Parts: sequence; C-alpha cells; structure tokens
Amino acid sequence: MGDRGEMESGVTPKQIVCMKWGELYGAHYVNRLYAMARRHLAGPIRVVCLTDDRAGIREEVECFDCPSIDAKPPHDLRGWRKLVLWAPEVADLAGEVLFLDLDLVIVDDINPLFEYPGEFCVMRNWTQPRLEVGNTSVFRFRVGARTDIFEKFCADPDGAIASIDNEQMYVCREHGNPTFWPDAWCKSFKVHCVPAFPLNWLVTPAIPPGTRIVVFHGAPNPDDAMVGRWPVKRERPLGRIYKHIRPVPWVGEHWRDEP
Repeated sequence: MGDRGEMESGVTPKQIVCMKWGELYGAHYVNRLYAMARRHLAGPIRVVCLTDDRAGIREEVECFDCPSIDAKPPHDLRGWRKLVLWAPEVADLAGEVLFLDLDLVIVDDINPLFEYPGEFCVMRNWTQPRLEVGNTSVFRFRVGARTDIFEKFCADPDGAIASIDNEQMYVCREHGNPTFWPDAWCKSFKVHCVPAFPLNWLVTPAIPPGTRIVVFHGAPNPDDAMVGRWPVKRERPLGRIYKHIRPVPWVGEHWRDEP
C-alpha cells in the first residue's frame, strides 16, 4: 500500500487525501488521481481515499470508511461532507495533508504545494474571486489543528447552513486567514481554459502558462472534456450553444492510469 519501502526507511511521505462516495465518480477517478500524483511528486507519497465503496480502487491507495457528521438533528449533508477533514481524527492521518478533489487534472509538478508557507493553503475560488473565498478542490491543512471548525458546525448545523452557502465558504470564514496558492498554480477549466463564445466552437481549450492543477468543478468532468462533451440540462437548450467545447487531447495525456 503506497510507497511502503521508502516509508519504512524513515522518509516521510507526502500525504494526499481524497473522498469518493455515491455513484458520481467511478473508481478510475481515484486510480488516475493516484497516478497523476505519483508522476508529479518526488519521493514517497501516501494517498488515502475516504469512501463508501472500495471496489476497483488500486492497491496503492489506502481506503478508509468515509466518516459521517454526527449533526443533530440529522441533515442531508452531501455538500458539507468535507468538513469531516477538520475533525480531531481523520482515518489514521497525522501532520500536513494535501486534499484533492477527484474531478481535477494534475498537469505539472505539485511539490511546491507541499512547500508553500501557510497554515491553511487553498486555491482561489475563480467563480467568485472578489469574495476572497477559497475553492476547497485543492487545499493543504494540518490534521487536528482546527477541530473547532468541525465542532462548531456539529453543534449548530441549522445555523451554519442558514448563514452561508456551502462548505468552502464556511471553512474560509471560520478559519479566518486562508493563504491562497499563487494564482497561476490552480486554474478552473471553465474559467481559464475554455475560450469564450463563439471561439469555444473553433479553439481547443488550452492549459494556461504556469498551471499545475486544472479543476473541473461542476460540468464538464475530465472524461467529458476528453471527447468534447459538455452535459447541459434539457430545460436550458441555449446552453448547448454557449456550453460547447472541442475535444481536449491534453486531458487524456495527463488523466491516465500509468504512474
């Protein structure tokens, strides 16, 4: 499991954690995340997946049951599940950990994400850049350092959900001093790679210079982008004009199973 030989030799591995639950993402998303991390990190790594279904996940990835949030009264907390990462215990992780969403593509060296100074480092939320809110698709944190964030939510989930839109805004508000990665490192596929209409019909999405991770928040997902598909809700037919992309070869070049 993981880079066991190097870990046993006393070399501290770089730790990555991801989450997979439900049927939105298959095991291949976890497997390709591991492969991308292995290609773009030096030295030993440890990849942990918190999940409700371990089937098909490669043996190098350590799987643990996805923790629940013991909120009273019970709530549908699917959009808030990442808050378990701020609990006192997260699987058997300790120290600094890089969290990565499954719907992203690593395109260059990510060693600097482990070296950048800051207690809580997070990518900028490019759909709301003026709010100074992070996008928790990519963030680095220390396990157990801010358990108050988790405990406050569990004590009053109704108040938290009523006062703020989502988990990433809640975490950034409660933490108080997030450090944003350099803007060039983590980019949004929709915001930075896809040309504006009508060029989206003529020009293939490109990786901006200096990018290390491309995040596919919402639609399309990486497997859609590879073949030039952007799923659009049936009741919004105009979206088929504006939400159009050409097939993106570089997604397949980076988003693959080989370490």
